[in-house]
Amino acid sequence: MKSLLYFLSFALLLIGCTKKPYYLKDALIIDKVTLIDPIDGATENQTVIITDGKILRIVPSETIILDQRNQIIDGSGHYLMPGLWDAHVHFAYLEALAPSMFDLFLRFGVTSVRDTGGELSFVNKYRDMSLAQPTKAPRMMIAGPLLDGAPNVYDGSSPRLPPLSVKADDVARITENVKTLIKGKVDFLKAYEMLSPEQLQKIIAIADANHLKVTGHIPLSMDAVAASKAGMDSFEHLRNLEVSCASNAEALLEERRELLHSGQLKQGVELRAQIHKQQQEIAIANYSDSKADSILAVLKANDTWQVPTLALNTLFTEQYFADVAYQKSYELLPDSIATYWMERSQALKDYPITTFRRDYDAWNFMMVKKIQDAQIPIMAGTDTPIAFLTPGLSLHVELATLVKAGLSPKEAIQTATVNPAAYFDLDHELGRIKKGFWADLVLLTDNPLEDIAHTKHINTVIKQGEVYIP
Repeated sequence: MKSLLYFLSFALLLIGCTKKPYYLKDALIIDKVTLIDPIDGATENQTVIITDGKILRIVPSETIILDQRNQIIDGSGHYLMPGLWDAHVHFAYLEALAPSMFDLFLRFGVTSVRDTGGELSFVNKYRDMSLAQPTKAPRMMIAGPLLDGAPNVYDGSSPRLPPLSVKADDVARITENVKTLIKGKVDFLKAYEMLSPEQLQKIIAIADANHLKVTGHIPLSMDAVAASKAGMDSFEHLRNLEVSCASNAEALLEERRELLHSGQLKQGVELRAQIHKQQQEIAIANYSDSKADSILAVLKANDTWQVPTLALNTLFTEQYFADVAYQKSYELLPDSIATYWMERSQALKDYPITTFRRDYDAWNFMMVKKIQDAQIPIMAGTDTPIAFLTPGLSLHVELATLVKAGLSPKEAIQTATVNPAAYFDLDHELGRIKKGFWADLVLLTDNPLEDIAHTKHINTVIKQGEVYIP
């Protein structure tokens, strides 16, 4: 009898320990998946439970039994990474393409974007659309128009120069322009190349008072150290960094200031092109590694982030646009744009590459690796839709190009996930796969830590907890 009681007690204990199938109404569950975290790397066999657009729980898959009434995605043999950011886009550059850009970004796993220049009412319209339908559009941070000096570059004078900027002849006008953007509730400001030092300082002072970051091109009237010390939070494209890294940088700066002064009656794009043509080749020929190291030390100390747009910068030698698989993405564009891009891509791939262009592109690769080694934060951005950069797909090209420059796949993924989230002080809710974070996620068929090209092998995109179907 005693043995029978022991047996019954043990049986009751086993019954009590049996796991009850887990069920949560309206939840989305990704089961048996390998997580790809941009900081921690890979964690196998995890179950991610999503509700109300956020990650509710993450548990080892062997610790949970799922009720089949749940909406379950089988993640077996798959890899889940955070949704990607493209930190340099322009919705207003090709207005005919803008209505397609939301779908294109999400199709390729880009769930957040940073629009770095466009007429305020135009980009605000798309930001409002994004806010109104957060599960069907990427999160969108906007700068409004470029804050430029005089003559301004993107002045609307041709299709190649849409009105992406506002001109300011003096500090008073720049103050008015900045206040207009703040009233329009922009998320950050973008300074451009024709600004004077005094204008840039005024932009930064107002931005600081309103808790906004300032990004942009190093103004031609300044060098990289002065722009960083003035308080710019980030530089775009490495633009004008090369002239600061030359052994004769001081002489080049003095020459630029004279050219800016004497060229006031020229069109902005013409004056800028003259200065670039006159100085870039000399700067690359006179590159000083010790000068570069001293500049990067300043950028590190001032926390001046970098958005290299490396694929764009090296397009003449790398020629992403000449790849047949890449050209297939043109089929997703409006017909008139697709036709033009294909014609220009075919023509440009046979364009002769000069010795300077090869040297300049090599400098870009080298400088990105130096920036990474100096532990200056990098954000992945493309400049889409400029230069045949298909929205969404071009971000994957940028990641691959960053890896070619010397970043590891995990470091490259950081530039498009946790880094942009941190830039906007959103790293407590975006950029990683953690409890309480927004469920902006990309399910891949292959491990991107083994090969960065695998970020393109997309099975499913999830935006704020909903599966995106293009």
